[in-house]
Amino acid sequence: MNVDDTERRIVNALLADGRASPRDISGATGIAEPTVSQRIDQLETRGVIEGYEPRIDYESLGYDVTAVFQLTIDGDGLPGVPERLGDAEQMIGVYEVTGSHDVVAIGKFTDTAAMNARIKELMTDDDITAVETSVVLNTVTEYGQFRVEGE
Repeated sequence: MNVDDTERRIVNALLADGRASPRDISGATGIAEPTVSQRIDQLETRGVIEGYEPRIDYESLGYDVTAVFQLTIDGDGLPGVPERLGDAEQMIGVYEVTGSHDVVAIGKFTDTAAMNARIKELMTDDDITAVETSVVLNTVTEYGQFRVEGE
């Protein structure tokens, strides 16, 4: 999907402050406020901007354990397993991948008992043939976004 320089500047302003008003974005980019409003509407309609969400620090809410699950799926289990994981509570990322595993999923848990319960669910799923779990020791960066560069 192509975006022009004006849209790119608006997207980057929103990445810097997702709560910025069209007036704020206009001031930061030099793009006229009505143009900013119109372009944001167009970006939303085209699906470039998918929505606006708060970023939650789950650790501050008691979700101290982050786990990365690498799953090997029985051939008939795709796409069912990734869809189920994507709908599961506490799973913040689910990816179909290439390599020695079929799915990588990331979950947040209040404690190791909650994480172990999820591991047991995965291990008893008939569509999953293998589960490898890594517990995150230190989060360096999370929910990263990056500025959109020009072509």
